[in-house]
Amino acid sequence: MKETILNPILKGNPITVLVLGICSSLAVTVELKGAFVMALSVIAVTGLSSLVCSLLRNTIPNRVRIIVQLVVVALMVILVDQFLKAFEATYAIDKSLSVYIGLIITNCIVMGRIEAFALGNKPVPSLLDGIANGAGYGMILIIVAFFRELLGSGTLFGFQVIPQALYDAGYVNNGLVILPPFALILLGCIIWVHRSIDKSLQEK
Repeated sequence: MKETILNPILKGNPITVLVLGICSSLAVTVELKGAFVMALSVIAVTGLSSLVCSLLRNTIPNRVRIIVQLVVVALMVILVDQFLKAFEATYAIDKSLSVYIGLIITNCIVMGRIEAFALGNKPVPSLLDGIANGAGYGMILIIVAFFRELLGSGTLFGFQVIPQALYDAGYVNNGLVILPPFALILLGCIIWVHRSIDKSLQEK
């Protein structure tokens, strides 16, 4: 159980190890708010989809299992999207994320965990595996967003953190940081650091 929870967050992180779900890490990490909401959304969708598919695993004919998985994931994505729209505090963030909440259905991590784990394991471990993989994905999103918002806008969660005195002294926000190419560079650096720490991940 411990391995199920910790492995996707650390040693088997879906982004830094499997290089899955990197498209959204480039698109929704300009601000911490968006990255945080996206991370929670993926955690909810991955966990609940794995739970439901695990509960249904003995009743799903093999020839239609992908269709059933897509229907389950699509339902969870719709529920999450409607939940975000229902509250004033999250509605603006949902609008700023645009189509990316809906595109969670195409996230390889969600379908991958259902195929690799949920269809062969009991509901509770499948739920934990889904949550852990979503958390591992979300952790990388938040790290990338932290540096992009801080260096690109001088803010964190929309609050100014770089002192005005620095701007008065000539400091300028780095416009390159908020562009997608820098997100890819930063993501590459995170993968490099992770694999430098864990030698078992290095190709021989």
